[in-house]
Amino acid sequence: MNRPLTVAARAQVPPFAVMDILARVAELREAGRNVVSLCAGEPGGGAPSGVSAAAAAIHGAGTPLTYTPALGISELRDAIAGHYRRWYGLDIPARNVAVTTGSSGAFLLAFLSAFNAGDRVALARPGYPAYKNILRALGIEVVELDCGPDTRFQPTPAQLDAAVRDHGPLSGLVLASPANPTGTMVSREELAALAAWCAGNAARLISDEIYHGITYPAAGDPDPRGVCAWEMDRCGVVISSFSKYWGMTGWRLGWALVPDDLIGTVDALAGNVALCPPAPAQMAAVAAFSPESYAEADAAVAEFARTRAFVLANLGRLGWAGAAPADGAFYLYAGLGAAMDRFADSAAYCSALLEAAGVAVVPGLDFDTVGGGRTVRLSFAAGYDAVREGVERIAAFQRPGA
Repeated sequence: MNRPLTVAARAQVPPFAVMDILARVAELREAGRNVVSLCAGEPGGGAPSGVSAAAAAIHGAGTPLTYTPALGISELRDAIAGHYRRWYGLDIPARNVAVTTGSSGAFLLAFLSAFNAGDRVALARPGYPAYKNILRALGIEVVELDCGPDTRFQPTPAQLDAAVRDHGPLSGLVLASPANPTGTMVSREELAALAAWCAGNAARLISDEIYHGITYPAAGDPDPRGVCAWEMDRCGVVISSFSKYWGMTGWRLGWALVPDDLIGTVDALAGNVALCPPAPAQMAAVAAFSPESYAEADAAVAEFARTRAFVLANLGRLGWAGAAPADGAFYLYAGLGAAMDRFADSAAYCSALLEAAGVAVVPGLDFDTVGGGRTVRLSFAAGYDAVREGVERIAAFQRPGA
């Protein structure tokens, strides 16, 4: 008898609930329903016009689209290094910039190069689920830190100390600021303390900064776009992307700032895993760093700010409780409060809301398997008009007797 084929245990990662919701949104729209989707973390405006024009010129001229160096073309690596001088006053050698196939590719390369199977890596809960799913698929033990309102949904050195006492030494920390789903950020002082803890405990800091620039600072804030971890210590890996601030999600282009001790390994891995990032996307993305592209992206952020203000002003109408401080990104993460009384959990609430009211939001279970059964994430990336309509429908759906 032939031995039965099996599926690798490490591949058994849970799917994103948001993908099921998006599939149902598509089905309802195909059936003629008017659906307001407030679930995807995807800016609606698309790439800056200069980037789109560059892409059209590349294709229109019949430019050969061949393999590029594994870590990206030199023009783009130089432009990204210049971006760090512009925003943070940092002098980053272009050789330490690794262009990747989206930030997802950067995370995979960072985790593969920095951690061994069996290592322990800490991250915040609630948090972006792909972090722990990729880590676990690579045989790395994930230590979730229970981060709630008392720490503004961000990890602290005290929590890391407790994790070491409970689980043993940590090999790394994944930090996101602004974070998904909460939108919360760490201050310069908090980031410095976390970086110092990592340096003192031989733990590699992986800093997710893909939402930098989509921030809502108070007047006079010295770090209006966020603080880069390489301002504190260059032993960690900084990860960013063209997807959010520049609205280029489908271009599948990200990057990592890689320390000297990892750059050779990352280069070799990148060549084996993907050969190179998409060539036309790289060539066009150089235009993302023009003054005009920055201006267009900043205008989109101003629209996010207007939409965010509307959402926060209407929280009372929704009755949602314990909302995370939405310092950046384009999300509101909140408890459902009394709206949960009719439902078993947030997944049931979201399903009923979509079917009855035609509004799609994401259940917190995607981000927190412990406490997410009573929370949801609403994305205001869809724009002011869509969010305003969505909020009106949610309020009507939750009205007693509705």
